[in-house]
Amino acid sequence: MKRINIVYGGQPYSIGGRELESVLSEIGLGLQSAEPRWLTVNYGEGVPRTAHLLLATGIDIAIIPVPGVDEDADQESAEQPPPRAR
Repeated sequence: MKRINIVYGGQPYSIGGRELESVLSEIGLGLQSAEPRWLTVNYGEGVPRTAHLLLATGIDIAIIPVPGVDEDADQESAEQPPPRAR
């Protein structure tokens, strides 16, 4: 995984050096926790700054994996096809 792009409350962020499953698990645990939980991400381009996103219900968050050069961009979608509208 090259990086994971995140859109949180309409703003772009990213995470590098982590696997998708790990990030999804951390978000899931954060949403289930009674205590406030924060997701550490990068903000900005060029020299990114560290940012902390509050994991709470009701806040829009999208996770977009960006594959590395040696990875198939559609590998995960091939394993689990998206649901189809009826």
